[in-house]
Amino acid sequence: MIKNVKQLKSQLKGEITIPPDKSISHRAVMLASLAKGKSIVKNFSTGADCKSTLEVFKMLGTDIKFQSANTLEINGGNLTPSFTPCCCGNSGTTMRLTAGILAGQKFDSVLTGDESLSKRPMSRIIKPLTLMGALIDSVDGHAPLTIRGKSLAGIDYISPLASAQVKSCVLLAGLNASGVTTFEEPSLSRDHTERMLKYMGADINVEGKRVSVRKSELAPKIIEVAGDISSAAFFIAAGLIVKGSDFVIKNVGINPARTGILDVVKRMGGEVEILNYRVVSGEDCADLRVRYTENLKGCSIGGEDIPRLIDELPVIAVLASQAEGETFVSDASDLRNKESDRITCLVKELRKIGVDIDETPDGFIVRGKTLLTGGEELETHHDHRLAMSFYVAGLVCREEILINGFEWTNISFPEFEELFAKLSL
Repeated sequence: MIKNVKQLKSQLKGEITIPPDKSISHRAVMLASLAKGKSIVKNFSTGADCKSTLEVFKMLGTDIKFQSANTLEINGGNLTPSFTPCCCGNSGTTMRLTAGILAGQKFDSVLTGDESLSKRPMSRIIKPLTLMGALIDSVDGHAPLTIRGKSLAGIDYISPLASAQVKSCVLLAGLNASGVTTFEEPSLSRDHTERMLKYMGADINVEGKRVSVRKSELAPKIIEVAGDISSAAFFIAAGLIVKGSDFVIKNVGINPARTGILDVVKRMGGEVEILNYRVVSGEDCADLRVRYTENLKGCSIGGEDIPRLIDELPVIAVLASQAEGETFVSDASDLRNKESDRITCLVKELRKIGVDIDETPDGFIVRGKTLLTGGEELETHHDHRLAMSFYVAGLVCREEILINGFEWTNISFPEFEELFAKLSL
């Protein structure tokens, strides 16, 4: 699908409610499937990735019903073997976290994925799970994964990288392992799994960058999913660079492990105000008021910033193109292991429309402020976050751009265009 995007002549005004958080939606289905009894999940994500998790756990015997379009009733506590491979689609979260759950079951399983997911590295979870006693066959560290259920033993694992998916995989395996399972990472990554485990009664202890869990039975709960700040990031960036914009994004999750985008915006001098702060099902939540900011400034992004905004870096590159001075992004080499090599693909495509951007081994450098010319066709490289970042860039390009493969936005954000249209009226 080719999408035409023209310079936005109007301002972005009004109020929108951002879609549910993918990360929390994935975990809600998984943990509710482990809890004995009926859980209710409200505001579940309709993105393709979360639907993959839903289908996988249905295949594993969990009774899941829709009470409404976004509300699930999940009767969990009795996983059973699937006699056909469980397809995780394009979702790395589904595959990596489910692998941790299945490693300690009393049955064997096979996890497969689409062409893109089958190229993504799985050795990072296979290694710690193997240390716990798991038996996992792969294709040179890639899917499909054949998991032979075994009794697991807790380990003290020091991870070479900060990764919420690896951490969650190990902790979920630890729920069904003897002894204590401890995970330590070099910097703090997203902690949605830890928060939800605590909310559902797991024996879990968090001390800085170390998390420990013991074998636990989870209690069924009502889980309300906050809005996805990674989805909100595209609107935040657009609001800051489209002249005259002033709008509110409702119900955004502002878990401190996810608010790197807000910290970067603050460094750049952008106007984003936090309103109506509250805690919902163990997660911080608020409304965000975004206003056009003329004098954005470049900044440095690296180190402990990266795990807190890894998914937002493509749209931050667009934002940086409209900021004075240089923006340096470093320590982000894991961008090369996403749906695409996001560093190379991002730099290649943004250069087409006039962004002054250079690739580095572990990130990129953007020099602003630049007039974006447009007038080109950009490739999404099967990557939903690139597709949406290019859309935001197109709103301030002098000439219309074409985005080839725009349908990939449905992976995480099927309402994307509809919400932009609502703010553009």
